[in-house]
Amino acid sequence: MLDGTRIIEVEGLGPGPFAGMMLADHGADVIVVHRKDAKLAPGYPTKSLLDRNKRSIALDLKDPDDVATFLKLVGTADALIEGFRPGVMERLDIGPAECHAINPRLVFGRMTGWGQEGHLARSAGHDMNYASLSGALWYASPPGAEPFATPTVLGDIAGGGLYLVIGILMGIMKARATGEGTVVDAAIVDGSANSLNLLMALAGAGMLSEERGQSLLDGPPWSRSYRCSDGGFMSVQCIEPQFYRQFLDLIGLVDHPDMAEQMNRRKWPQQSALVEQRFLTRTRDHWEKIFAGTDACVAPVLSPHQAARHGINADRGMWVEAFGLLQAMPAPRFSNSGPQVPTDPPDRGQHSAEILSELKSVAGNRG
Repeated sequence: MLDGTRIIEVEGLGPGPFAGMMLADHGADVIVVHRKDAKLAPGYPTKSLLDRNKRSIALDLKDPDDVATFLKLVGTADALIEGFRPGVMERLDIGPAECHAINPRLVFGRMTGWGQEGHLARSAGHDMNYASLSGALWYASPPGAEPFATPTVLGDIAGGGLYLVIGILMGIMKARATGEGTVVDAAIVDGSANSLNLLMALAGAGMLSEERGQSLLDGPPWSRSYRCSDGGFMSVQCIEPQFYRQFLDLIGLVDHPDMAEQMNRRKWPQQSALVEQRFLTRTRDHWEKIFAGTDACVAPVLSPHQAARHGINADRGMWVEAFGLLQAMPAPRFSNSGPQVPTDPPDRGQHSAEILSELKSVAGNRG
């Protein structure tokens, strides 16, 4: 889908490389600028799954000759991805001003936790910190439990990498229409806050409470996970009345008087206790068979490796073993192009000679 689009990615961690991976998965020519002669920590992998489908050139961005090469690359690109703290690219003389002087159409994508401005802009942080201050972590766990979300998903990916991809694609669309590039300020604290808007929309109908455990999706017995007799878990989210009734029927509580008032918040603790007791009588596999193919909106909670073996993976092919690592296939899918099995991540600098030769060819054609 993105054939003919070139992205220059400055080596970084987390959401920036994820954004580059997603663009590369869909056909963009993503060139990672790896650090030349980088000294990796003991045990740190020399290859990253996030570099799949990309090419690699090794440069020292403190060396004037390599900076010149970098700027030549920028001149051939549609977009750039960098994830340094604010000011680092400027100190290296490869910030937006220098890059736009070379390529006015460039989309300069910046991935940070706190954004380019503000009193926390130059402070360190991680996924959970950004999601905490944005408000996104508040509803992450049951009431009474410390808020904790799936690592990296809520902040780094949902609030960071995906918003950077969206910003880059919108910037490229504008550049192709107007010839004008832009700078994308993708801050995880912004994106994770923005991703709350679907949840915040429930407030207009009185279904969102600032008190944890009192909202439509936060605390009800029909919107949580339950432990089974074998230590496995089942997720339940039968919000609509007809789905709720089917759930009660299949779990054997449809005639229990305490389960009748689905929206009575005062009864939620008692109802939860009843459902907890019922799930504890059988294994996760037993309950999965009971609920499979129904509209009760119940599913087993699986690890990634368990998910890869599940029947839905056979139907959808979501998970694949490639270059020795279990990984999810590219998403989303398109009707006129099927997902390709990811290619092996490159060695650091693997394509340096190839890319330098291409740059000489471009310069020769211009001459």
